[in-house]
Amino acid sequence: MLMLARIVVGAVARLRVSGEVPAGVRAGAVMFAANHIGPFDPVVITAACGKARLAPRLMATGGLFRAPVVGGVMRAAGHIRINRRQADVAAAVDDVAAALAIGSHVLGYPEGRITLDPGMWPERGKTGMARVALRTGVTVVPVAQWGAHEVAAWGGFGPTLRTVCRSLLRRPVVRVHFGAPVDLSGIDPGAPGAAQQATDRIIDAITAELRPLRAAEPRLPRYVDPVRPLSTQRRHRPPAERSRP
Repeated sequence: MLMLARIVVGAVARLRVSGEVPAGVRAGAVMFAANHIGPFDPVVITAACGKARLAPRLMATGGLFRAPVVGGVMRAAGHIRINRRQADVAAAVDDVAAALAIGSHVLGYPEGRITLDPGMWPERGKTGMARVALRTGVTVVPVAQWGAHEVAAWGGFGPTLRTVCRSLLRRPVVRVHFGAPVDLSGIDPGAPGAAQQATDRIIDAITAELRPLRAAEPRLPRYVDPVRPLSTQRRHRPPAERSRP
């Protein structure tokens, strides 16, 4: 799967991977927390992990596991199913904790969906990954990515086909950066609001690592997907705003 992802990404983009996961960190259980910018970025993340000699188990929506061929590959590779908006979604926390207990690397999207932020910055996160991190004490590594949104449009066969064909010709640069572990020290797992506090720190870390990747696009993305819906309802508030009374 890692090799296939690198072949696919190589056909439509130029992959640039930066950052380093220290040997002491990668030797044990790790959670990788990435920003979600488009439908193609899971393939980019998988290719980047292969290049970085990492093979994490992905936390993926249940729909992928029901898809022909892809579902079988996901199950065979040991990826973890997340049944969003279903009654058993909380069971995923136990599944991820069990994977980490045997030393696995797990990668997920703390936002829980492709960002709808008009500037394509990370949105306010869901607390699932943070709850697992606080419960298990494992290291959380932020993963920032940029450029995958140019390869495949938000949805619909026509827009997706057009952007993929354009990418075959242009091969846009896609960047993935592995950052320093998130500092979750000082958070009491049993205190009220602990999971949200940890989630905010994770999103803060991803955002900080993302800024250098899109230094030429600090406010709005250069490429705007015309079919991607926009919303500010889940805008992530930076630390300075959260500290105000």
